[in-house]
Amino acid sequence: MNQTIKNPILKGFNPDPCMIRVNDTYFIAVSSFEWLPGIRIYTSEDLVNWNHATNVLKNQVNLKGNPTNCSIWAPQLSYSNEQFYLVYTDVKSSNRPFKDCHNYLITASSIHGPWSEPVYLNSSGFDPSLYHDEDGKKWLTNALWDYRLTTSNKSSGIVLQEYDFIKKELIGKPEKIFDCTYLKKTEAPHIYKVNGYYYLITAEGGTGVDHSVTVARSRTIKGPYQVDPHFPMMTSSGHPDWPLQQAGHGSLVQTESEGWLMAHLMTRPLEGGHAILGRETALQKVVWDEEGWLRLAQGGTLPAVDVSIPLTQNSLKQEQHSSDFHDDFDEEVLNKEWNTLRIPAENHWVTLMESPGNLRLFSGESIQSLFNQHLVGKRQTDFEFTAETSLAFDPTHFLQMAGLLLYLNTENYIYVYMTHDEIAGKVLRMMRSVNGLFTLMDEMLELESDQPVKLRVDVNKKTAQFYYQTPSDEHLSAFGETLDISFLSGGFTGNFIALACQDMNKFKGCYADFDYFSYKGSDRN
Repeated sequence: MNQTIKNPILKGFNPDPCMIRVNDTYFIAVSSFEWLPGIRIYTSEDLVNWNHATNVLKNQVNLKGNPTNCSIWAPQLSYSNEQFYLVYTDVKSSNRPFKDCHNYLITASSIHGPWSEPVYLNSSGFDPSLYHDEDGKKWLTNALWDYRLTTSNKSSGIVLQEYDFIKKELIGKPEKIFDCTYLKKTEAPHIYKVNGYYYLITAEGGTGVDHSVTVARSRTIKGPYQVDPHFPMMTSSGHPDWPLQQAGHGSLVQTESEGWLMAHLMTRPLEGGHAILGRETALQKVVWDEEGWLRLAQGGTLPAVDVSIPLTQNSLKQEQHSSDFHDDFDEEVLNKEWNTLRIPAENHWVTLMESPGNLRLFSGESIQSLFNQHLVGKRQTDFEFTAETSLAFDPTHFLQMAGLLLYLNTENYIYVYMTHDEIAGKVLRMMRSVNGLFTLMDEMLELESDQPVKLRVDVNKKTAQFYYQTPSDEHLSAFGETLDISFLSGGFTGNFIALACQDMNKFKGCYADFDYFSYKGSDRN
């Protein structure tokens, strides 16, 4: 008997999946970029229903000042000798022609940690991957960045180097084992040994519409590697109407029933190509053909939305998905669904203890800061949703603000916020930034001092409507017009719904209290 997986399995900003199996449990690690805690881990025992189990990186990294779309890339999870190994890249700059990217390794006996201090590996490229060979040797692969190339993307292939676990360092010289195919932009290497061959799984074609999976193989780990004569093994390229776009960055796992699966990233662009939910994770059934090459089980190269796999002993029906989330802020620590930008959630600026039952944010730098931005955000996982909060804030300066955002990155956001106006006093205002072009909207609503205000946003695919309600109002009222939010797409990440507080007059010169936060999604598949 079979069960059906409906893709994507991880919705909304869950890119670059690396999937492994340990006994009867499956794990997927995904990229987090500039958001902390870094590297989300999802688990499943039936391959159909996945749970957000933990986050890995908290205080082990320093992301202050890292540019947008940089920081933590492509974590690779592996397991050997009762230890979890996790390698990842911390990208400090991606301005051409160079790429400042540092690769690290951490280990833990439990997926929940504690994780070791990071061991520095190298900086020659990104997307590191650790392979544990049968003879006990460990090998690191990563994409090699060559600034001398005249192309915009300067990934020149894959390099291999031995890692000494005792010395905690790479040994020997790195050796290039794979050049790019004509698709170029080779990255995301993973090595697997099957039936006497070392298989090298790579991503090629860039992370846009030409993203692909290319497979090569060799009898020895150092090569030479022969490219699959019918590559790419999977891609959505050339099929702009296919529901799963940008398919690539795959990793393999063998299930307990002897079948094979590939986890990969993809997007679901709305009309016009707007992937507001960011890059998500899907699963595909894969098989080995008569020549020993990897193929999609359904044939062809297009990723399937519905995937049939054998039942496992833990199989359950795929649950009717609900991403609803409510937080009354009545715990002592921040719920793991929340993320912060570049700095960890520490009590000196975000606390649940100063005002019990409230999330208190002490004011930070501006909404475009790359350093001390005091913002907490939750991933958007539905094309249609409602998010709501109640905010108590009493600004005394126009440089003080706090409120509710739709936020992609420092150049793309919509912010409805309380602030102070020299004439009107406490007011509600709105600002917007589209690809770095800032607009202060005309709407300005006078508010009573010492009174909280309920803020809400309703999102319907590519549009958003904000609302407010004061204690003297019987109902919510629209604030501003319905806005186009299609620009909140196209990045390496996905859109967030965020709470924030700023004071550009005096750092931590004020604070805002949020009584609750509610997110209700309407997507149920």
